[in-house]
Amino acid sequence: MSDSTFPTPRGVSRRTVLRALGSGAGAAALLPWLSNDGLLAFTELQRRMAPRAPKVVPAVRFATLQALVEAIIPADERSPGAKQARVADYIDLLLSESEDEVKQEWLDGLAALDAEAKARFGSSFAGLSPASMDRLMADISRHELEPITPLEFFFKTTKRATIHGYYTSEIGIHRELRYKGNQMLPEFVGCATEDGKDCEHCKQKAGK
Repeated sequence: MSDSTFPTPRGVSRRTVLRALGSGAGAAALLPWLSNDGLLAFTELQRRMAPRAPKVVPAVRFATLQALVEAIIPADERSPGAKQARVADYIDLLLSESEDEVKQEWLDGLAALDAEAKARFGSSFAGLSPASMDRLMADISRHELEPITPLEFFFKTTKRATIHGYYTSEIGIHRELRYKGNQMLPEFVGCATEDGKDCEHCKQKAGK
């Protein structure tokens, strides 16, 4: 188990993810939020279910990025995961609006992740089995509060960017959070899972 605020790593609890994001824990040198134009482009990608056409990340590394974000927030019984939410596209759009130095850091991080996967398991990260992915991510998240290596720092930054992207997407907002727009509520009812029960309001199961 990682010493990080985020659990290691597959099957991360959505509630834990939101709590960690809200607290700002483990802040890294994060990418900024998308510009208004970037958000419009991201919304259009999701609306049209457009084919992936990365602006910055080459195709072979984009496959690595997709596999990594899905491993961080996988699909579960409540909602689809980061891959279907187009989180890799979100990160690529962020990179397209970033300085060249930031772009290169991400490309170097993806290359380092693939190199580590090949050295240990003989495959790129996207080609690893779930068990091998878990082992590798557990190792590179071990010092997540204070990363030591460039790969550890990259993984920490990618986790944060993945959370931002997921909860910016239509899937994250409407299918995971069940946001239905502004409406008058007679009272605010907290999530029953805090009391160890299944919640009839958000449909979250106890212990998830």
